[in-house]
Amino acid sequence: MASKKQPQQTRRRPGSTAAPGRRKSCYFCRDKVTEIDYKNTAQLRRYISEKGKIRSRRITGACRKHQIQVAAAVKRAREMALAASTKVRAEVTRPSPDSSGPSASSPSRRTRRSALVST
Repeated sequence: MASKKQPQQTRRRPGSTAAPGRRKSCYFCRDKVTEIDYKNTAQLRRYISEKGKIRSRRITGACRKHQIQVAAAVKRAREMALAASTKVRAEVTRPSPDSSGPSASSPSRRTRRSALVST
């Protein structure tokens, strides 16, 4: 008995159409910018993610020519410390050694270890 092959079903999100949405136009092409300035950090911030990575063309909508210039400008700005390479985290406050708590009453692990070694 020959079995009939069923057509493969593609996984699609419900409600999605076959044609994708409108393509984003390049911001630099629209404004006729010839070269991207690495000193303009406000403009470059749009092309850097929260983690500090350079966003792709698919996300930003920049054309190939300007995306290459954006990447070079971001790298230059990082090198000159104009743009942060990663997002700055808030400092964690630690309790002072004289505060009440289990760490204040008991000796540290290093102190206990040195006491054991010296005896």
